[in-house]
Parts: sequence; structure tokens; C-alpha cells
Amino acid sequence: MADLAFAGQIAVIVTVHDTVHLKDADAAGVAPGFARFYIEGDVNALIAGQGGVPASVSWIADVPMTSANRLPKLKKAKLILLARPVPGKPGMLQLVSKTAQLTWTPDLEQRLRTILTQANGPSAPPVVTGIGHAFHVAGSIPGEGETQIFLKTADNRPVSLNIQRHPGEDPRWTVSLGEIVDDAAAAPQKDTLLWYRLACSLPAQLPADAVADQAPDDATAAQADYKLVLDGLGACGRTDGPAS
Repeated sequence: MADLAFAGQIAVIVTVHDTVHLKDADAAGVAPGFARFYIEGDVNALIAGQGGVPASVSWIADVPMTSANRLPKLKKAKLILLARPVPGKPGMLQLVSKTAQLTWTPDLEQRLRTILTQANGPSAPPVVTGIGHAFHVAGSIPGEGETQIFLKTADNRPVSLNIQRHPGEDPRWTVSLGEIVDDAAAAPQKDTLLWYRLACSLPAQLPADAVADQAPDDATAAQADYKLVLDGLGACGRTDGPAS
């Protein structure tokens, strides 16, 4: 949902009032088990979209066939569309992916609104694009140490992962959104925007150049601490490729 929301310029709730089943050359590339439709719908609500949209919009979508291999009935269906405007064609939308036409539910609408509200808020975390530099410092006693991992972001705002280990205690990791490490910070809660930015963007391991200046033992400790962060975040849960 977050991938689709951020890829689109428009998020809109519509009710379908007319459909045309497209065939032959107009249906080139349709996957088996799907049918292509030209669809027109009345706008119920605009969730996001600068400049707004007309009261009626149209779009093309590849829709799954029914379990009986029949054409789905779309008229009067209430949908959420994540889309872009088509230049030069007012009211025509282009879905950001084949999965960007969603059956409306109150919960789905609220989830989308929450994602977009967080993303457009003043404290929204930046888009993470990779790993910068990582370093580990061993403590004065066995089992003690600290790792800092600095992340690359799309707008160059500072983000760092901080992992601390103390003998007899569970390791603790936090995220800092600023130049100064915040000792009061915490790991992000699952399904928040910060969690999404990390869980769905971080690589599976630290790149070699991130720890190239570290002693072998420190590089190994940094890799272990990075794995601790990934395990703490858990899987991204992406069910489709990122929207184009």
C-alpha cells in the first residue's frame, strides 16, 4: 500500500458506472486469468491529488477473472485508485501498477489516509537509499560495545542506527533522525512510516565499503549488530514489486 501511495500523484475513491471489455489488439499483454477493461467511474472522494480531479474519471485496468473463469462484474463497485493523470487527457487516469485498483473498505481507506498523512507531516522520516559508513567500538569489558551505522537518504538528511551491548543485558538498538544521537530514541514500531522506510529499503547486509576502514573484528561486530537491527525490524512484507 505504501509503495502504491508514494508512486501515485492521485489517490481517489470512485464508484464504477460503465465498463468496456477490451479485446484483440487493445488487450495485448494481458496475463492469463485476467481481462482488460476501459472503466468510467464517479468520484466519491479525493484522498490526495494536487489540482483535484473531475467529477467523473476513466482508466484502464487488468482485472482477475472470476473463479468460474467469467468476466468480473464491475458496475457499481466502489474502488480506490492509486494513479497518475494522463497528460493532455483531462479525467483520464493511469494506474501506477496492475495492483493499484483496490476494492474499497473503510479500513483500507483509513490505512491509506494514515500513510499519506504521516508522509506529508513535518516530522516525516526521509527516504532511505542505502548504507553510508559503519563503525564499531569495543567496550572496556568483554561483551560490551557500540556500533553506529549512518544511512544514505534521498534528501541527505541524517539518519543513523545505534546498537549498544552490555554484559548481562539484551542488546538495544535505536534510530536517530538528526546529527546528534538521541539516547531517548527507540526502535520504530511496526507499520509506522519510519519502520517502512527501514524494513523495505535496507540491504540484506552491510556493504563491504561501509566497514572497509574497520579492523576485522570490528567489521564482524558491526555486521552482527546490523543483523540484529534487521531481525528486529522483521520482513518488509511487500506482496508485490515496488510500483514503477
